[in-house]
Amino acid sequence: MDFAPSPRAAELTARVREFVDTRIRPAEQVVTADLLRRRAAGEDPWQPHPVIAELQAVARAQGLWNLFLPAGHEGPYAARYGTDGGTGLSNLDYAPVAEEMGRSPLAPLVFNCNAPDTGNMEVLLKYGSAQQRDRWLDPLLDARIRSAFLMTEPGVASSDATTMEATARVDGDQVVLDGRKWWSTGVGHPDCAVGIFMGLTDSTAPKHCQHSMVLVPLDAPGVEIVRCMPALGQWDEPLGHGEVSLTDVRVPLDQVIAGPGRAFEIAQGRLGPGRVHHCMRLIGLAEEALDLACRRATTRVAFGKPLANLGGNRERLARARIAISSARLLVLHAAWLLDTAGAAGARSEVSQIKAAVPQMACEVVDLAIQLHGGAGMSEDTPLAAMYAGARALRLADGPDEVHLGVVARQLLKPYLGPGPA
Repeated sequence: MDFAPSPRAAELTARVREFVDTRIRPAEQVVTADLLRRRAAGEDPWQPHPVIAELQAVARAQGLWNLFLPAGHEGPYAARYGTDGGTGLSNLDYAPVAEEMGRSPLAPLVFNCNAPDTGNMEVLLKYGSAQQRDRWLDPLLDARIRSAFLMTEPGVASSDATTMEATARVDGDQVVLDGRKWWSTGVGHPDCAVGIFMGLTDSTAPKHCQHSMVLVPLDAPGVEIVRCMPALGQWDEPLGHGEVSLTDVRVPLDQVIAGPGRAFEIAQGRLGPGRVHHCMRLIGLAEEALDLACRRATTRVAFGKPLANLGGNRERLARARIAISSARLLVLHAAWLLDTAGAAGARSEVSQIKAAVPQMACEVVDLAIQLHGGAGMSEDTPLAAMYAGARALRLADGPDEVHLGVVARQLLKPYLGPGPA
């Protein structure tokens, strides 16, 4: 197996790195300072800073736009909205590009590669009708609107989607949506216009054919954004995570994606490559945290010595280096398998990285926080926000226990013989 990026991917990776370093880094300071000022003044913190749109225009002009678009979607959407106006990238080629974006909290939004929009756009590319693509995919690829994914619920264990309480009931030529969702990323953005809602349609159907995914305009009657929710104190403006209530929301039946009862099929298609993107970006986040840790360890002096020479910190930094490099190889292997063997052939490997990479990132960021002392927990450094993001993904990508269960099931299958593991 060869994990070396293709010439095109290597060139894109270098261009993204340069864009992050020369354009996004300076803008981060401006955006953060303005956000803190608005919070202190009691002003609206959710309106995106104008510099984000300015950077998006520059990135798009340079062909660094919708880099997540997968290989195999080289139709009109890639031609109009794709990277360099060309073909999409394989999972393996996208991995180093996404890693570079993971170094900055603004970069995914600037390149139109942020969650949950990427996953939602992939759903529409793979499963959406022509009408659904025209109405929702075009403006998403053009960054005229943002979107949300309405799946997680407060009243049930959302790691087991078969317990979902929200309903998507077919009524003639309409579908009626009722339920309460939360941790719906993106609903805080003022341009968030549509959500993909998952609900129970037919409780008598086979277990994995009972649910549907429905496109719902967030300004439809009966839709209420109840609140935005901080994750470990981080609000993640301008996207945010929200609680959404839907009461007797009626939308045309043609807004059901791929037809009633196909939500689990769509979810599996969405959660493969789309969720690998999180792990790819987390490698970049961990690299950024390690860089901050090394800078601090070599410049901060305590008890007459640099921190790097105190308390086993050299060994801790070395182990962080090893952990990141090991996780990167796991991610590249999973991406390579997705490209060569498909989602079924990469099931264990994808679950491995979903369990391993967020935990690794948490540990590396925690080391950086410890080396920074009180500053690491403050808004004077990005580390608290980095930790909150990495820790949240140990749940948002499915709890570790679910992923470890998949790995164990695949591991033990040859030992248990025929029948369920």
